[in-house]
Amino acid sequence: QVQLVESGGGLVQAGGSLRLSCAASGSIFSANVMGWYRQAPGKQREFFAVITSGGSTNYVDSVKGRFTISRDTAKNKVYLQMNSLKPEDTAVYYCYLTQGGKDYWGQGTQVTVSS
Repeated sequence: QVQLVESGGGLVQAGGSLRLSCAASGSIFSANVMGWYRQAPGKQREFFAVITSGGSTNYVDSVKGRFTISRDTAKNKVYLQMNSLKPEDTAVYYCYLTQGGKDYWGQGTQVTVSS
């Protein structure tokens, strides 16, 4: 079993920064993919950033240049540095981990960006 716990959400003004963390525990494989989704009010959950166990990253266009995903593989943690935040970034942010053909999710952390 795998558990994911996010932290670091909160309220920030537009143009500000936040850093999210996600800690994975349990039976973690050496080869896996970790990343972030978000869900804004009234919208579907959307993928926006991923990092492999080898360190390769990918982002959706809307966050490129503003968000940076990183990981500490030894600690089974993934981080999301969010800069130049916009009101449209307001959402619940979910960490996920994919390994062995299964997906695991955290409980989510709220990020609110005020204008």
